[in-house]
Amino acid sequence: MDDDASGASVSLGEAAIQFLSGLTPEAREMSRQEIYRFVRWYGWRRAFNELTVLEVANYAEQLAASGADVASVLEPVRAFLIYAKRNGLTKASLAAQLRARKNLLRVETAAKSNSSRARLTVEGYADLEAELAALKSGRRHMAEELRNAAADKDFRENAPLDALKEEQGYLEARIRELELKLKSAVVIEQGAADSLKVGFGDRVVVKDLTSGEELAHMLVDPSEADLSKGKISVASPIGKALLGREQGSTVEVKAPAGVLQYQILSIQH
Repeated sequence: MDDDASGASVSLGEAAIQFLSGLTPEAREMSRQEIYRFVRWYGWRRAFNELTVLEVANYAEQLAASGADVASVLEPVRAFLIYAKRNGLTKASLAAQLRARKNLLRVETAAKSNSSRARLTVEGYADLEAELAALKSGRRHMAEELRNAAADKDFRENAPLDALKEEQGYLEARIRELELKLKSAVVIEQGAADSLKVGFGDRVVVKDLTSGEELAHMLVDPSEADLSKGKISVASPIGKALLGREQGSTVEVKAPAGVLQYQILSIQH
């Protein structure tokens, strides 16, 4: 297969369909939303070989800025980019760029979420409490792994020990972050049931007027955002566009692919 010819003839949308068709039904269902979100952002018809490392890195940074769990959200995208490289759709090492920036993005996200008091839904507060409990219970297992790695006396090339020390640092940093966030958080009750406008904590179903796809979002604080669960930050481009709008109205979101249009189908307070 000629790389140049293949890359020029295959669009992001076509590549997404090809990639998803090769997955198991379960993996396809888990990956589809994030793959399509990525493709819509840069344009369904855009040639894959035009996508640059900088653009992919900027996509990841925008997710981090919105408070998303970048590592889990980008995993399907990373697999998609690896597929594209292996099949000659792009010559750029796009997936490697995502992997190299993952830890930096986690640190940047934590720093941003600590900059102000988090506004959490009742559900979000409970989720953070559960995460904190799980992390604390994992401390003992982490300590045991460190002892086992340290038993290797060849410290010159003890990569597992170095990796575990780094992971322990992130574990303790996340525990401190969660403790501070829960201590200072303001729990926000859901919006009034008779409100006709989208508010904080509401679940909103929108229709992509280009693809016809329906998407469900819950508007939350950046610190609670989790795209894998449909929770989007009120500070994200689509969050800002939806906030305060009424059912039936159409909102516009500027993206590299152009202006994305969504119609609000329903609002659940």
